[in-house]
Order: sequence, then C-alpha cells, then structure tokens
Amino acid sequence: MINLRRWNARSEDNMKKSISLTIVLVLTLSLFAGCSKKEDGKVTIGIGQFAEHGSLDNCRKGFLAGLEEEGYIENENLNILYENAQADGGTSTQIATNFAAKKVDLIAAIATPMAQSAYGVSKKANIPVIFTAVTDPVLAELAKEDGTPNGNITGTSDKLPVEQQLEMIRSILPDAKKIGILYSTSEINSTSAIKEYKAKAADYGFEIIEGGISTTADIPLAADNLLGKVDCLTNLTDNTVVSSLPTILDKANKKGIPVFGSEIEQVKIGCLAAMGLDYYELGIQTGKMAAKILKGESKASEMNFEIIKEAKFYGNTAVAKNLGITLPDNMVDSAAQMFDTIAQ
Repeated sequence: MINLRRWNARSEDNMKKSISLTIVLVLTLSLFAGCSKKEDGKVTIGIGQFAEHGSLDNCRKGFLAGLEEEGYIENENLNILYENAQADGGTSTQIATNFAAKKVDLIAAIATPMAQSAYGVSKKANIPVIFTAVTDPVLAELAKEDGTPNGNITGTSDKLPVEQQLEMIRSILPDAKKIGILYSTSEINSTSAIKEYKAKAADYGFEIIEGGISTTADIPLAADNLLGKVDCLTNLTDNTVVSSLPTILDKANKKGIPVFGSEIEQVKIGCLAAMGLDYYELGIQTGKMAAKILKGESKASEMNFEIIKEAKFYGNTAVAKNLGITLPDNMVDSAAQMFDTIAQ
C-alpha cells in the first residue's frame, strides 16, 4: 500500500527543486543578457587621449563624427569609454590596461604616447588599436618603413608640412634669420620634427634654435631663454608644449615676437599663422578607418596608416595688427580660414 503522506512530501520537494532551478536559470540568463554588449547590438570603444588641449579634443570629436557617418552612433549602437592621461605616460598605460580588462572591441589612442601604451597592451589582449595625431608612426615603432602595421594597429599621422611652414614664414618675415622651437625631449614625434626642420631650414635661409623641456614646469624659463635668441617661434604638435601655449604666447607678445602655429586651434588662440592641419578632419578620417575594422571589412593589421591629404593656411589678423605685421594678400585670399579675434 502506497504511503500517501510520504509520496506527497516527495512530490512537494521535487516541485520546490524544479521551481528553484527555474528561478536560477532565469536569473542566469537575465544576467548574461544584461552583460553582453553584442546582444543589444552595441560595440564598445575605449578612447584614450594623452593630453587635454584643442587639437586633440578636435581629433576626438572628429573621430566620433567619422564613426557616425559610417553608422556607429554613441548611445545607440556604440558605447564610448573615455579617459584622459593628462600628459602622463604612466597614466596612459593604466588607461590602456583598464580598457583591455573591460574587453573593449577597439582602442582609439590619441597622440603618440597614448598610442605606444595602447599598442603595448593590445599585443597581449589581441584588441585592435587605431591611433591618430601620431607624427611619425615609424619612429614610434607602430609601423614599418613602407607604412604597413607592426601588429594589430593602424591609424592616421599628423606629420607636419615642414617645407610649406618654412616657406610661409619666409613670406611673412622676409628679414628673419633664426626660428626658435620649444619641444619635449621625451616626445618621439617632436624629436622627429626637429630633425626635419634642421635639415630643411637652410634652404629657406633660416637657422633653427631649439629649446628642450622635460615637463610643463620647464616652459616659462625655457621660453624666456629662447625668445632672447630668435626672430620668431614656430610651434610643433608637441602635447606638453601645446598644453602651455597661452604662457608662451603671453611671453612672446610682450617681446613683440611672432609665434607660428601648426594647426587651426593654435591660430585661434593667438599664433600669427600656420600652414597647418585641421584635427577635426583628421579625426573624421580616423573614425572611418575604425568603422571598417568594426564592420569586419578590414583588419587593423592589414591597413597602412594614412596621413592628412593637404595642409592649409590659417591666419589671425588681430595678432598681425598687434605685432605690426601685414599678412601677404595672396595668403589671405587663399586661406582656409582667417580669424579677426583672439580666442580666450
């Protein structure tokens, strides 16, 4: 004879176990659904920026715009993690390591030190890296001499149009003899640019006087020292120096010495002129390259780095007036953009 009491107890236990297992299964599936970046159709990009200034900010904004043009829109199908290293190499490495730990789909590295840190981390994590605002990818060991990548990394270069810059300075300052350049001795892109300036300066009747610095704290004294030896300054895309450009401009203005920039933002805030780059456009170019990687159309390891196609003239008439300098009509007429105020 069946013991109904015992049978009912067993049935009740089995039912409780089934309910418990069902609840665990539902919770587990819900957890995975919430954590999966793929199930909601989104990809995640970690953007690491080496320093905070207008040029690199424009790179980042352009990068997002380029992605959007290719169908990747932030907060819709794209998650963005953004970190700024505040011009510190150690922080750059920490940022890249953090992105790798979060298993982002791609790391975007803005400026040479950030790109080098991201590349070092990505080699172990197998995460593609795309860089921008890297002056010399070959010297930075991110690419080979023929432009092919050294690994799962590619991007865009902001190589300066040195000869066009020298020709512009000669046209504006026909009697100038010595050009001063402040640069960070730890930035590979800057030492590369200095070398090129020195190699080509004599062709335009100039001598390059350099002033090396290690940190932003060195800039006031280095600027004072350099301004006493030169007829003008020309600025690189050196992140440490650009971050302190207002200090340099203030000292140069007090001595009546013109400062030439290397891109549009520097002219906006007080450089006299530049045969320079539009970093927003460079960012767009980089964003479109990143989209190809995300879509699976290309691998970073198969894409040569690219350079911006053409340098353009930018001038500031307010600065020219303050210095008592007249910008040549042919340059003004052909300028990509002219400014009549000095942005604060």
